[in-house]
Amino acid sequence: MKNAFLTLSLLIFSIVTSAQSELPKTANDVSPLLIGEKIPNLTLKSIEGNDINLSDTFSKQKTILVFYRGGWCPYCNLQLGALGESEKELLELGYQIIAVSPDSPKNLKVTDEKDAINYMLLSDSKGELTKAVGIAFQAPTNYESMLSKSSDGLNKSFLPVPTVFILNENGEIQFEHITPDYKHRITTELLIAAAKSLQ
Repeated sequence: MKNAFLTLSLLIFSIVTSAQSELPKTANDVSPLLIGEKIPNLTLKSIEGNDINLSDTFSKQKTILVFYRGGWCPYCNLQLGALGESEKELLELGYQIIAVSPDSPKNLKVTDEKDAINYMLLSDSKGELTKAVGIAFQAPTNYESMLSKSSDGLNKSFLPVPTVFILNENGEIQFEHITPDYKHRITTELLIAAAKSLQ
């Protein structure tokens, strides 16, 4: 009986270790979806904690889909602010803006109020979408406590590479900008130019 328990314990440990090692080790090692591929139809949480179906949301209009690290990241906050400043022009071009992070709905609300954001923020605390899109990587160990706190304990292991996708109404990627160096983000000018080119 002891041998069976030991074997089972080792099996569980190896499964957990294997699952953790599936994430790329660094931001430079990710394998994101490519232009022409479709964002998976998953359900994320809104600021209010409501379920938001992605396919239904994308089908309403073309989408600027942004992945950011969290409200604790000053570079992300600068990017979210710049998006807010360009939102009027992007809306006039027929786009909606959706920003996704591992933050819990409660912490999304803090970001929303602090940065006076008008567009949609969604929570992917378990990383289901971030991993499916191929932009999740293993967070350094010194991030674990902060990630756990910002996700209400649901994430201790992954970070998203800062990414911007432009999608059509079918959720298909028409443009992407992926920046493994989190200190550098797409400029507002480039984003608007890309959005105009896809009109």
